[in-house]
Amino acid sequence: MILLFLAAVALAGPCTATDGDTIRCGSERIRLTAIDAPEMPGHCRQGRDCAPGDPFASRDAIKSILSGATASIERLGVDRYGRTVADVYVAGKSLSCLQLSAGHARYWAKYDQGQRIAKECGL
Repeated sequence: MILLFLAAVALAGPCTATDGDTIRCGSERIRLTAIDAPEMPGHCRQGRDCAPGDPFASRDAIKSILSGATASIERLGVDRYGRTVADVYVAGKSLSCLQLSAGHARYWAKYDQGQRIAKECGL
């Protein structure tokens, strides 16, 4: 993974939630860093340890936060699926932290480079 440490910048265009840990802003697919949200039906491969919970509630929580809001992004790299891995902020709050505090995702320490989210979210 290539790491880029940049200041948070505004995202272009409206953003929509794909699921509880992935959003799309224009043509850019963004994977929220260090969290795992429940998979949408049919997306949890056999043998995989998928996050428990309601995938629709998780996705809808992000949809609600993004609705009419201006988001900013701090890009951290790119995952194996070509998605930007990033910390995304709305009103100065990390979407990863908001998902964790609402119980819509679980924390993944192995994907938290430098314990960034642990520190930011007070874990």
